[in-house]
Amino acid sequence: QVQLVESGGGLVQAGGSLRLSCAASGPGFSDNAMAWFRQAPGKEREFVAAINWRGLRASYADSVRGRFAISRDNAKNMVYLQMNSLKPEDTAVYSCAFHYGADWAGERFIRSWGQGTQVTVSS
Repeated sequence: QVQLVESGGGLVQAGGSLRLSCAASGPGFSDNAMAWFRQAPGKEREFVAAINWRGLRASYADSVRGRFAISRDNAKNMVYLQMNSLKPEDTAVYSCAFHYGADWAGERFIRSWGQGTQVTVSS
């Protein structure tokens, strides 16, 4: 089973940037898609972004498209989320997720989750 550990969260002012990292360990990372989700207090978990196994195709939620960018480095077993032009409504716990399958096909194919990292955007 792939294990995931996120880092890079913190407190940032609106308009600022953060880069989240997700370190993966275990078999199969480089053959499968990866994703980022977030959950704000009192809200349901929501999809943020996903990237296919080679890092050549990405999907984004409408709320973050054009501001966030997902990437991966298979040689290092890492996934990243570059977040720019942050807004207070981006405040949430961000978790990376291991997806079974080379191309993103939805949350139902998630097989493991990280613990999450807190992102707080002040106005």
